[in-house]
Amino acid sequence: MKFTMKKLAMGTALAFGTLAAMAADTIKIGSVLSVTGPAAFLGDPELKTLQMYVEDINKKGGVIGRQLELVHYDDGSDAGKANGFGKRLIDDDKVDIIVGGTTTGSTMSMAPLVEKAGVPFISLAGAVVIVEPVKKWVFKTPHTDRMAAEKVFEDMKHRGLSKVALFSETSGFGQSGKKETEGVAAKYGITLVANETYGPKDTDMSPQLTKIRNVPGVQAVFIFGLGQGPAIATKNYKQLGMTLPLYHAHGVASEEFIKLAGPAAEGVRLPAAALLVSDKLAANDPQKPVAEGYAKAFNAKWKTDVSTFGGHAYDGLILAVDAIKRAGGTDKAKVRDAIEATKGFVGTGGLVNMSATDHMGLDLSAFKMLEIKGGDWTLVK
Repeated sequence: MKFTMKKLAMGTALAFGTLAAMAADTIKIGSVLSVTGPAAFLGDPELKTLQMYVEDINKKGGVIGRQLELVHYDDGSDAGKANGFGKRLIDDDKVDIIVGGTTTGSTMSMAPLVEKAGVPFISLAGAVVIVEPVKKWVFKTPHTDRMAAEKVFEDMKHRGLSKVALFSETSGFGQSGKKETEGVAAKYGITLVANETYGPKDTDMSPQLTKIRNVPGVQAVFIFGLGQGPAIATKNYKQLGMTLPLYHAHGVASEEFIKLAGPAAEGVRLPAAALLVSDKLAANDPQKPVAEGYAKAFNAKWKTDVSTFGGHAYDGLILAVDAIKRAGGTDKAKVRDAIEATKGFVGTGGLVNMSATDHMGLDLSAFKMLEIKGGDWTLVK
């Protein structure tokens, strides 16, 4: 009896030890997202996407025979908090890779941490400063603010619009966008005849828009921001009776923007990923099965519409998983090298070809120009 009990105790200890080893052997995906605060309608679908696909991948056996473990924190749209959570992911949670950083501010607050620690980091934020100059351990999935400005100016030029008012947010994304917009305007024959700003927590932008309305010769308005601010500005625009063509950057590429802005969003144009119009893509478009597959899965799981922001999270996670597979494990340097060597990856944001000098891997063709008509996204021909 004693021998049997001893064997049982040893067996139980061994079983617990095996379970502990298995738990310790998970692949830890770290994430800091803006699930609450001004950038919540970006961060919320990002978290939902990561949770959904981590669960799905684990049900199918995980990655290289190991389960994924998502370790995530909500920075409340506060870059300072993102820095603290970034330290926690690296020092305490010992994550293998980080997929997250909803905003440019949050991403840039974590970038020095991952560079010092040598942890691969795939950001979900938009500004070009994230990847220019190239940082060894930092990558990103969304199109850049510079690309957004160029895509908008291409469309304006086609419509014969050359005198433009820029209205940008004082956030990291908005100010980087302002700088990039100013930098490429001349290339497209655009003159910025007005240049106003607003705060991400402002509840009324009518004073700045009134100034823009009174500028002689202004032909179009370009709003560069993210979160709720652009929707408020769009409603104020309509309330002031302004009828000039209105453009936004890709920071509002979500059904939530249409809901928040309401009828005022009618006619607004913006550059966005093909994900928002996946059902309208040509049958032979390589992005169609990827974008439609993600959109259907997200809608079925969460009973809500997709946004490009959730798509950025999908692309970031699948890029990470693909790199881990090609690296044959979670050695951080090997995973980093594998991400940088990514070629021909079809994501919701476009065709990705990374290199040592390009840690995003998208070109301008990855953007679609959309117009809101009848409360829905339409492709501008």
